[in-house]
Amino acid sequence: MKFTEEHEWLRVEDDLIVVGITEHAAEQLGDVVFVELPEEGATVSKDDEVVVIESVKAASDILAPLDGEIVEVNSPLADDPGKVGEDPMGDAWFFKMKIEDMSALDDFMSEAEYKDFIG
Repeated sequence: MKFTEEHEWLRVEDDLIVVGITEHAAEQLGDVVFVELPEEGATVSKDDEVVVIESVKAASDILAPLDGEIVEVNSPLADDPGKVGEDPMGDAWFFKMKIEDMSALDDFMSEAEYKDFIG
């Protein structure tokens, strides 16, 4: 897994990148009450706002970590946004994207580097 400074995690699954938020981010948000997911098939650029999360504490945007195409969204999250707090690193992923250059992942932090970053 790779991690961004915006507290997102990226996991490679076959030729796709799965994107979610870290446990640290989920803890900061508190109870999530609403999740707005992107459209499947949407083309996004790095740093585009692609997911909106509302919690009892704040509203946050999840940014596209890379240029690519959204090929799948985790639709059940819209009906059960509380899952974000329960399993942010697993079942509560937001979307899967196809990118052209997998080596772009080298620019992100490893788990150890992320732990130092939030430390």
